[in-house]
Amino acid sequence: MKKDIGVIPAVYPMPVLMVAAYDANEKVNVMNVAWGQICDMDKIILFIGEGKKTWLNIQESKAFTVALADEAHVDVADFFGIASGNKINDKFERTGYHAVKSDKVNAPIIEEFPVVMECELLEFLETEYVSAIVGKIVNVKAEENVLSENGKVDPTKLQALMFDQFQNGYYSTGEKVATAWNAGVELMKK
Repeated sequence: MKKDIGVIPAVYPMPVLMVAAYDANEKVNVMNVAWGQICDMDKIILFIGEGKKTWLNIQESKAFTVALADEAHVDVADFFGIASGNKINDKFERTGYHAVKSDKVNAPIIEEFPVVMECELLEFLETEYVSAIVGKIVNVKAEENVLSENGKVDPTKLQALMFDQFQNGYYSTGEKVATAWNAGVELMKK
């Protein structure tokens, strides 16, 4: 029997996305965004509150990158979520991490995170209930050590972080349990 546990954001897992953008002086800022998702084959939506440093930077630069945080970098990924770029001027520098300018968009690529999407700003969505940024993914870069033999990202090698809103935990991706568009094929035959 199910028990009522109240109104909570009960979606699991949530991705742990590192969103990076330059300010007007090309200073790097990165934030941890768990409320984001692919919304088309070449589009991503990030639910970021207006006024956040990254929001302001994206508004200025019209571009951003989205990296998948991984288990090896959980401490810095968490720091990027709890530290505000509006309050800590040297937020990125404190980590000792490295950024290079994307060759596709006007945004920084954080070298330590193994997979990154390079994005152009498409639009800001502001309604009474939603504050979001929609970007066009123009390219994806991945470290070779997280690629499978077929050249695609291997989630078991990536060990991407997942955010758990129930217990405020981070988990990493594990073993494959089934093949999509195949696990339920027997039910199609009924």
